[in-house]
Amino acid sequence: MSAAHNAELNPREFAAIAAIMQSDARIALSEAKVTLVQSRLARRLRQHGLASFAEYVRLVESDAEERGKMVVALTTNHTHFFREPHHFDHLRETLIPLLQEKAARRQPIRIWSAGCSSGEEVYTIVMCLLGPDRTAASWLRNADIRLLATDISPPVVESVRRAWYPDNAVQAIPEAYRNAWMQPSDGGYVMADAARAMVTARVLNLFEPWPLKAQYDAIFCRNVMIYFNDDAKEELEQRFVDQLAPEAYLYIGHSERMIGPASQQMRSCGHTIYQKGESR
Repeated sequence: MSAAHNAELNPREFAAIAAIMQSDARIALSEAKVTLVQSRLARRLRQHGLASFAEYVRLVESDAEERGKMVVALTTNHTHFFREPHHFDHLRETLIPLLQEKAARRQPIRIWSAGCSSGEEVYTIVMCLLGPDRTAASWLRNADIRLLATDISPPVVESVRRAWYPDNAVQAIPEAYRNAWMQPSDGGYVMADAARAMVTARVLNLFEPWPLKAQYDAIFCRNVMIYFNDDAKEELEQRFVDQLAPEAYLYIGHSERMIGPASQQMRSCGHTIYQKGESR
């Protein structure tokens, strides 16, 4: 058994790691997360042949590459297809008709999945846009539509680009969508080329400058802000609102809420669904 396996994370080292997570990713680590942090970082210690967390803290304080890998290791990536289905009901029933009108006017359509994890969210959006069969997708044939999927973790962004999912991950997808827009591949399923072509996946830290020129018709940032303190949530929500086109929609997680000045620029139109416009 390696020395790293037995390494204990003491309060001083945990505080140093928590400070880096707060500084670099605005993720708030409470002391209740000590065991989780110790477990996730033990592999990093082993990889570098380190016997203690004190050595590891010294490493991440001097090595920017390892510091970034630590942040990724401590980032939670949990998602599934059609998660929080009321958001996708709203997308199909309310937003898509508006997007179809934009497409008919030859106006660009832009949607962002922020904190996209391994891509189940963005490809659920894509399948809703395409519809349950090839005929339903005809409105997109000449449309200028692009979906952006971003995450702080390079490995999960690469998963979005691969667009391959195991059998157990696709069970939540209605059969019509799965038959139309996924193909069996290597013991799982891969998204069809038409679906993949709509998505651009990029690594992005939400608290660094955004190289985004477009205004977005919808932003999905769900179950991401639960890891931030209120100051970080307020900052991020305001940046999202500023990035939205007039009357565009913001979808957030089931236990999240809008706070601060940004909440005054949005109106609620369903559980954790907000539309840009002055509050009433």
